[in-house]
Amino acid sequence: MRLDDAALIDRLRQDLDAADYRASAVRALLGAEAEGARLRGVLLPAKRVIGGLESSALSTLVRTFLLGDAVSGDALETALPSLGVTGAAELGLVEEGVSGFKAALSLNPVELPEVAGAGLDWWFLSDLNDQLRAGPARPDHVMGVGGATRSLLAQLPLGRHVTLLDCSVLDLGTGCGVIALAIARALGSLGFRQIIATDISERALTFARANAQLNELQGQVEFRQGNLFDPVAGERFNLIASNPPFVITPRTEGNDRARYEYRDAGLVGDALAERVVREAPAYLEEEGMLVCLANWESPWGQNGLDRVRGWVRLAEDTSGPLAAWVIERDRLDPVRYAETWARDGGAKPGEIEFDALLQAWLDDFAARRIVAIGLGSIRVRRLAGDAKLAHDGEELIRAEHVSDPFSDDQPGSALFRIFRNALRVAAMSDAEMLETRWLRNSAVTEQREHRPGEEAPQSIRLHIDAPVARAVQADTLLAAAVGVCDGELTLAQTADALAQVLEVDAAACAEALTAAFRELVWFGMLEPAPHFRTSSAR
Repeated sequence: MRLDDAALIDRLRQDLDAADYRASAVRALLGAEAEGARLRGVLLPAKRVIGGLESSALSTLVRTFLLGDAVSGDALETALPSLGVTGAAELGLVEEGVSGFKAALSLNPVELPEVAGAGLDWWFLSDLNDQLRAGPARPDHVMGVGGATRSLLAQLPLGRHVTLLDCSVLDLGTGCGVIALAIARALGSLGFRQIIATDISERALTFARANAQLNELQGQVEFRQGNLFDPVAGERFNLIASNPPFVITPRTEGNDRARYEYRDAGLVGDALAERVVREAPAYLEEEGMLVCLANWESPWGQNGLDRVRGWVRLAEDTSGPLAAWVIERDRLDPVRYAETWARDGGAKPGEIEFDALLQAWLDDFAARRIVAIGLGSIRVRRLAGDAKLAHDGEELIRAEHVSDPFSDDQPGSALFRIFRNALRVAAMSDAEMLETRWLRNSAVTEQREHRPGEEAPQSIRLHIDAPVARAVQADTLLAAAVGVCDGELTLAQTADALAQVLEVDAAACAEALTAAFRELVWFGMLEPAPHFRTSSAR
């Protein structure tokens, strides 16, 4: 494998571009139904389609690298005229067998979420995925673009409305380089100081460097080998992004089959996730942010989200004041979790190997009394050294279970804005809240239920879909207050007016609305209006 040969990679890029080997072209060639099945790991429909098509450079590349077919040397030579069969073999892309040449590595055309106003359409090299690989993955298997990678990328603050200008970025555990390269593409035209991508696996970094060359981003990312933060000792970053090997894996003897570098850091339980959360803040600049994916355990009698809160509080001992937002997207019982990761390595239910892996996982969870495993994302922001809350008791470490899916393909910008607004509001006293003018998110809707013949609603619900669906049960007071949040009135003016209309105590009205508005900011329904303080504000 000569993935470090820049000349060969450049020739490969020329051929892929000439063949229009891109996700949109593959979808057009196979049709949406067959391509959808292929992306789910079912290859037969695509093979049926491509079997009825005339041979072309694109169809040959699809057969070879996406469907796992053997093709003739002549067909491959025609599809890769610049690289040639010899160059493809030297790179390690293909290997010759009795029936022709087959893929030895995955070479996938990939569409990634839009960042900084531009879609990302490019190619990624990695080890063969489960559908194309014969037998189990090698222990140092390097993954391509998976669901977790896409999820992390979508949740980063890199959208058209939020960019990290003049920033330093760390991609911790880069794998084949997807996150670092996407950030480089997003920030490259906007100006940045440094993007560093690290991984404990030198083999993964070989793929990452090759992917940088293949997508013409060579020199824009600095790749460093080492464990966790060792390669960046003494440095600080504005953004740390990480999709670390967080899979909780049994540590029993003879269970090497369950251990892959891309998903398992060799630690017990969720200790890897804990280390990332506890150590990362010390490597953040003030106002810098960690965004990572993680799994966390709930031992008997404990809540996993409370444990993650504890990690953040312990991190404050070395980094100073922090704010955090933990979003648990799913919570699995030990059996479902074990099934998922036993399948991920290629084992199938009914096989002796599958049952052995399942047994090892369940024994491990039982020994440590684990009753559930949470899956989600963690955002940690390092606050200024003199940061303090003006509103006594406001919680800056928020952890919640949100089961509804993200309604936006790229929620990162909205999540960043909500987190920023919530921290701004957390620093406001109740008096300052009342002096503030508020804006309602235009996506907020109101749903009222009435009994026939009754004028007063039986219930009022405020609802928003993006970035994740939220619903709040409201009374007449709160619904009316949110309804007039157009940036014109302060909350004090709104509370006074509604107290008169509803004939309730003005002070009680102001107190109730202040507390409710703080929560609606976390839901993305409200935010302080620009120039949000009145002239009487401090």
